[in-house]
Amino acid sequence: MLRSLLLVIVFAMASCAKPSGESIETPIKAYNIDFNWGPGGPNGFAKPGLWADANPMEHVDWYASMGCNVIQSFAVSCNGYAWYKNGIVPEQPGLKYDFLTEEVKLAHEKKMLIFGYFCAGANTKWGLEHPDLSYGAPSETHIPYTTEYINYLCSSIDDAIRKTGMDGIFVDWFWNPGGSREPTPPLKWMACEQVMYKELMNEPFPGIDKITPDTELQFRRKAIARTWKRIRETAKAADPECLIWLTSNNLNSKEIEGSDMLREVDWVLNEAGDIATTAAVRSKLGDHTRLVTCLATWNKQDPKQVVPAAMKEHVGLYGFTKPVEGSMMKPVDYYLHNPVDSLSDDERNIAILARTYHDLPMDYVKKD
Repeated sequence: MLRSLLLVIVFAMASCAKPSGESIETPIKAYNIDFNWGPGGPNGFAKPGLWADANPMEHVDWYASMGCNVIQSFAVSCNGYAWYKNGIVPEQPGLKYDFLTEEVKLAHEKKMLIFGYFCAGANTKWGLEHPDLSYGAPSETHIPYTTEYINYLCSSIDDAIRKTGMDGIFVDWFWNPGGSREPTPPLKWMACEQVMYKELMNEPFPGIDKITPDTELQFRRKAIARTWKRIRETAKAADPECLIWLTSNNLNSKEIEGSDMLREVDWVLNEAGDIATTAAVRSKLGDHTRLVTCLATWNKQDPKQVVPAAMKEHVGLYGFTKPVEGSMMKPVDYYLHNPVDSLSDDERNIAILARTYHDLPMDYVKKD
């Protein structure tokens, strides 16, 4: 009941109206201090236990000072270890706090929603432990959506929702091996994928030399569709109010074009951040689906263009970057004390988002 009330408070339909007379939902003001990337792992992902001393109170206070009403946190990061204790997925080695569980409680006290991260297509721990069910463990999508892996992924989703009380799951890299690149590199057709072929295509595997590009595309689409159905059923069974937030760097991919996933998902993040995709993708989404855009150094978008366009079209805002001071970012006052144009990359993005989230003009500079 308390969580239902929180959802109503944070994302109830606002009283103002669009010119058409259609009501507007409260803007999404989100950020993520990203625990995925860092030194010491066998690939580009953070080594297990990096930032294991992260203090949930310090993190929630930072997001609050940023003006966020949504925190994108972590249930299981790409290295395959969890950010909460006593779950079915082993916790980050040396995890000092029951990080996500405590973070959820603190966020709710400040009337913020909080999402836990899952990487569908990459998991270093799974890849290293299941060489027959993975393309290895590179820091890119490497996991075929076998029944065994779907069971593992959905069990961890169910466990995290029930144990932490988070408001939703944030699903990243929802691609078959090879990712969202187009043209997509051909599948390897491992033995496990040949079993998948029979399950998904309802016919025996015909041999690699008989696989056409169209056949492979249909297989890829069916693999994503099956996995999506299980994820959605799992999340909604664990908590009927659980929000599912899909992030994608290529919402125009043929693998997900016209999919049930795009019509059924609760929130969608255009991680590429470009205004054209954000505008064009609306017709592909469900009537209830909320659209969010992204600011991050990698996508090289101009925040002075992206933010006003998003606000005009009632698109949510989100940004992310890895920690710079221990597990944290610099204090929000740093970004507010410095003129926006004196900063660059993620610092500039944060500075503009902080001003926007606090309803301040972009040329605002905080004085002591």
